[in-house]
Formats: sequence, C-alpha cells, structure tokens
Amino acid sequence: MSTNHPIVEQANSMLNQLIEWRRTFHENPELSFQEFGTSQFVAETLQKIDGMKVERGIGFVTSVVGTLTSGEGPTIAIRADMDALPITEENTVSYRSKNDGIMHACGHDAHTTILLGVATILGELFAKGEIKGTVKFVFQPAEESTDVSGFSGSPYMVQAGVYNGVDTAIALHMCPWLPVGEAQVSDGYSMASVDVFEAKIFGTGGHGAYPEMGTDPIWMLGPVMQALHGIVARRVSALDSAVVSIGQIHAGTASNIIPTEVVIEGTIRSYSAEVRDLLELELNKAISIVEPLGGNYTLDVQRGEPALFNNSLVNNWITKAMQDTYPELQITKRPFGMGGEDFGYVTEELPGSMFFLGCAPQDGVQRDLHTPIFDIDENCLPIGVAIFAQTAINFLNGEANSPINQKLEVQTHGA
Repeated sequence: MSTNHPIVEQANSMLNQLIEWRRTFHENPELSFQEFGTSQFVAETLQKIDGMKVERGIGFVTSVVGTLTSGEGPTIAIRADMDALPITEENTVSYRSKNDGIMHACGHDAHTTILLGVATILGELFAKGEIKGTVKFVFQPAEESTDVSGFSGSPYMVQAGVYNGVDTAIALHMCPWLPVGEAQVSDGYSMASVDVFEAKIFGTGGHGAYPEMGTDPIWMLGPVMQALHGIVARRVSALDSAVVSIGQIHAGTASNIIPTEVVIEGTIRSYSAEVRDLLELELNKAISIVEPLGGNYTLDVQRGEPALFNNSLVNNWITKAMQDTYPELQITKRPFGMGGEDFGYVTEELPGSMFFLGCAPQDGVQRDLHTPIFDIDENCLPIGVAIFAQTAINFLNGEANSPINQKLEVQTHGA
C-alpha cells in the first residue's frame, strides 16, 4: 500500500526496529504469569522515551504500564498482551523459539512490538507539544491462561485501577486468515464468553461379565452426549451464537471392569448474557438424564472471560484512522468468531474496541492461531503502529467522526 501520510512514514522508518523487537520476543517466549524477561525488556524500552512514566507490577508482577500526558485533555488506553503458549514450534526460521515447548503462536510478540512502536511515535509528538491529553500503554500478562483463582491478566489489571479515568481503550489482534493490507472490524459482540465445565457421572460399577448386577456410567454417557450436542441445535435460537464442545472424557482402568464414574470436560461459549445463562441451565438438564437411568452426577461450571463487546463509536475512530493512514486498506466487517479474548473485561468497564489486522505470510501455507507453524508477515507491524497511533491522535485532538465531547457509554445490551 502506497501512502505519504506522515505517521505512516514514521512507522515505515521503524520497520527494521520493529522486526528486531518482534524476533527478540518470538525467540524468548514466556508463558502466562511468567513474562519476567518480556516485561523487563518492555519497561527498559519505554524508559528510553522522553516524558514516559513507567509503572510495573500493577495488578500482577509482570505487568507494565507506560503513560504519556500533557496534563490535560481526554485519556485513551492502548493494550497489548505479552504471553505465549505451551506449544512446541515447528517453524525452521532463524528466530525460532529458544524455549522448548513454548511458542508465540497467537501473535502476542507482534502485539507487544506494535505497542512499543506506537509509544515511540507518540512520545515524539508529546515532546513537540503536538497532541494534548493522556495515553496509557498497557502491556498485559496472561491473556492465554488463568491462575488457580480462575483469572487471566486483564481482570487483575482492571481491579487494580489501570483503567480508572480512561475514556476509551483499544486493542488489536493478529489475523492469519487475512493478508497484509486488510483488516477486520466488528461492532457489538465480536468474540465469545468462555466458560469451562466438568461433569461427573456416577454409577456403581462392577464386573464386566455381570453388567446386570450394577449401574454403568459409560452406558449412561450415550444419551448424555446426545443431549449435550443437541443443546445448541434445539435449545438455542438459530439467531444466537453458541457453542457446546466436549474436549475430554475419562473413565475406567481395565477392560473387564465397569467403572464407577465417567468424567466429561468441555467448554460453552456465547455472545449474550442470556444465552450464557441458558447454556448452563441446559447443560445441567442434559447431564441429569442419568438420574432415571440409576445414576447420579455433579456439574461444575467455571465462568471465564466475558464476551468482547466492541463500541461502535470507538470503531468509527479506528476505521477513520485506517482510512486516514491507508486509503487502500480493505476493511471486512464481521464478528471475529467464538474464540475468547480477555480484553472483554475492559470493554465491560468502559467503551473500547479491538480490531483484527491481516498478517498472513504469502507462502501459500495456512498458519492458524495456536498451531505449531503460526507465523506472520512482518510487513503488518508498521501498519498496526500507524493505525494505533493515528487513532490515538484523532481521539485526543477530537478529529474523529463524532465530537470529542460526546459522551462515551459502555454498550452492554445484556452483557
């Protein structure tokens, strides 16, 4: 894409630096809540920017928050996640992961890199007095996983007050199903709430030769599975987004022993709060089928991150920034799918939005998120930098489609 926009030119001039940062992160991935080296690198890089206030350990020890401010005007937060996944990388690139069994397979290395680039550009503009207001650069740990309390990094930072006084928050995600030069934007619900469950079906068990002498939880599993997989098809409106998936089934110790219990683990996902509640209710009904068959059961549902709700006004600012910086950028408008994103905790508290940025390498290989061969076309990095920077500039200068003094409101619609 050709453009002579000054922010784009600045971002393009940083390409080699962005690639270097991204490959450093990619080579040294760290799991959720263990981003010690990554956060140290981020903090040291931010400290080189004139006027940047750097805070560490807000909400969790590996978090980093940088702040640039003129002391007056509105406040925007830009968030990037830093953690990697427990995946062994299969790529043979020079920057392949050096940490066995750990890989940046979701693009968080790129997210972190892009936000450092944005901080660099906006730092120069603040130093020149060209923008007024405050920008918070939120480097968040643990988007991919939860701790023993069931929380990922985002709710810890929300609870610690990182977003207090922030008018709006924005984020992006790598998009391997779109090439460089394209982006995906969605108003309203755009990613799902993520809940996990564990159900246990209990029978008496017994000798495999004498099944009539007891109750068999494996036999009961058959109608339970039919009921579980029928929830979305027959209990949820076809107009609503919902998923019930079974990931694990465990039972038995030997071929001639009928076990006393079967353990089922899975996930339920939805966009609206009403459907989320309905799925949990129907899940309980489906498993209770075992009772007239002579069995008993327990069900434990752990609620995770809420559905991501993108504020339409914030999306207008993002889209305007895209059009300002890259007039030829192709923008697709549709939800991102039933994956989860803990940025949803932020958009529950204040108006915000996330967009997906095309990053697919042009090698003919489908490199999906969370796979051992995930990788990106690094030419997407300056594009992300320019879009983020221009969105912040438009917001702080009141140059977006709607007046800056228009009240932003959290759009819940039942969330």
